[in-house]
Amino acid sequence: MSELTELGIAAIRDGVAKGDFTATEVAGAFNAAVAEANPALNAFIVTTPDHALAAAAKVDAARSSGQPLGKLAGVPIGMKDLFATEGVQTTAASHILEGFIPPYESAVSQKLWDAGAGMLGKLNLDQFAMGSSNETSAFGNVISPWRATGDTAARAPGGSSGGSSSAVAARIAAAATGTDTGGSIRQPAAFTGISGIKPTYGRCSRWGIVAFASSLDQAGPMARDVTDCAIMLEAMAGFDPKDSTSLDLPVPEWSTQLSDDLKGLKVGIPREYRLDGLNADVAKSWDDGIAWLKDAGAQVVDISLPHTRYALPTYYIIAPAEASSNLARYDGVRYGLRELPEGAGLQDMYAATRAAGFGPEVKRRILIGTYVLSAGFYDAYYTQAQKVRTLIARDFENAFKEVDVILTPTAPTSAFALGEKTSDPLEMYLNDVFSVPASLAGLPAMSVPAGLDAAGLPLGLHLIGRPFDEQGVLNAGLAIERRAGFAAKPAKWW
Repeated sequence: MSELTELGIAAIRDGVAKGDFTATEVAGAFNAAVAEANPALNAFIVTTPDHALAAAAKVDAARSSGQPLGKLAGVPIGMKDLFATEGVQTTAASHILEGFIPPYESAVSQKLWDAGAGMLGKLNLDQFAMGSSNETSAFGNVISPWRATGDTAARAPGGSSGGSSSAVAARIAAAATGTDTGGSIRQPAAFTGISGIKPTYGRCSRWGIVAFASSLDQAGPMARDVTDCAIMLEAMAGFDPKDSTSLDLPVPEWSTQLSDDLKGLKVGIPREYRLDGLNADVAKSWDDGIAWLKDAGAQVVDISLPHTRYALPTYYIIAPAEASSNLARYDGVRYGLRELPEGAGLQDMYAATRAAGFGPEVKRRILIGTYVLSAGFYDAYYTQAQKVRTLIARDFENAFKEVDVILTPTAPTSAFALGEKTSDPLEMYLNDVFSVPASLAGLPAMSVPAGLDAAGLPLGLHLIGRPFDEQGVLNAGLAIERRAGFAAKPAKWW
């Protein structure tokens, strides 16, 4: 039944509903694929084949008895290991939470189980979602299923949702959850030739998701195509009274309103994203995207987002500041790792636990965040960064008076080799240069595959929409998807 693993959300759900195959058969096929590929890809920290089979059995029983089926009935997915899952280890890919078994379920994952999805396992990620290559995980690097032409070097699957992107691209999960703080859904989607959307901030509950930067973190789907992302987002989104930032708005039926007819739509092309020395393949894919949107009936408009140049330094002040506050709870007292040297006092236990439990990148961001929040530097750094964030959001507000959606590249390059950028944190941070501005403004944004570069590696195009206009982003993404005709998938080497 290996052909079942080639199917995405819509095809699995509809096939189960029609009786073409059972949900149990689908779960079995994906469980087998995970068992075969995970030793090579390291996409899953923990696998849960029994969970996938139990969910499938419930779907099959419901269908046999004529009960209505959910939006994701029979669909096996991977769950990023940032979402609390009741009875299943949740680590945020950090030793400090190794062995933590939540007694509760995150709001998003519960919605997915209620919709009929089954969990294949907990997906690897950059530790506490801090990274752009999935090389900061305490459980080892995730390997992209993609290889450059004529090159066997292991490639980064992007980050922080690298386990999610690798699993979906390798066809060992029909879809996966991701979280996006500064591009952690969109950049890995671009690196691995899949689709991923970060919805408007507040669309999906943050309750039960391990926090990185609370004013930026947002859950979203990663899947084979735009339609599957729309279906999964419908199941994930919705108001949650347990999350004070949750949007009390109805969840649209985005998947039923998808259209690639963009007549009357205005697409903005921000001149500030045409960076000096922009990669030639990335520039060409951007030009291709412009042509495809014109072909779909859209009008292209040159726009300016003048504060774009300040987005990356602003993000790397605000996000670490929030992280230093959020991660203060990991102290060895209540849960997770505890290092207690003989004769140690409370402060010694704190220091030893955090030194042993946090990785270098997490420590770096905690230190940066603590510094910018400290007396004497708070106004000079954090307050100024918040002011610039307001200016960046205002740039988008002004742009959306002229246009309906904005098109940019997703990332400045295709997937780089593992180890290529780890020696220079600043070079690694530059991977987020195109994705961070939309995060700072809380806007819906999506990456869709645009083609392959000269080395045979995927490139993504990035669409940014008005607040709450996921439909406009999805429709523009569908227009690109249909005209790009991207059908490439990684050659199996594992």
